[in-house]
Amino acid sequence: MSWSKLQQQLESFLSPSLSGKVEYQATSYRYLLDKSGTCHISVDKKNILNMSDKTNPIRWFQSELEIKNDPELYIPVKPEDIEAVRKTAKGPIPEDRLKIMARSRKAGEHAKDMMNAQAALTKSNFTKDANKFLTTPIETSLESNDILLNILALVDRRVGKKRILNMSEQIKLKHPIVQYFYELRRDA
Repeated sequence: MSWSKLQQQLESFLSPSLSGKVEYQATSYRYLLDKSGTCHISVDKKNILNMSDKTNPIRWFQSELEIKNDPELYIPVKPEDIEAVRKTAKGPIPEDRLKIMARSRKAGEHAKDMMNAQAALTKSNFTKDANKFLTTPIETSLESNDILLNILALVDRRVGKKRILNMSEQIKLKHPIVQYFYELRRDA
């Protein structure tokens, strides 16, 4: 599918409140072998997500340690997580220490997932992911670990205001760029 048709389809799925505000843009360099082109999503004519550049206004994490030490990152710990730590521990451990160990373990897993999603986005092919979004159910895109699929689903008109409001806890575990588009849609 050509870029213009793909762009037209993506923009036809935009929420009415974001129509004209969010735009999908792509450039390509036909005669330069080392340049494959860029794709970006802009909000109010300002590039917010550039697929090939980490100098975005949204914070990109450089290491797992940054993610684990981020005070704004919320990681819920369930009783099952504490029990898993208790079973692997050798000897008795105070309850408050078990919570810290469980949170640290979940933060490490979450950091690895977030770094993988971020790395996949910087080298991904926007058109491939956009075609995947157009052919899969909206629920699959919302639950995906792929940052781009999350963003496309959040600005989609098929996701209602009630569903957006019910996703607030789930979004706290997503990448900051996904959180940005969630807030954009929620406030629109």
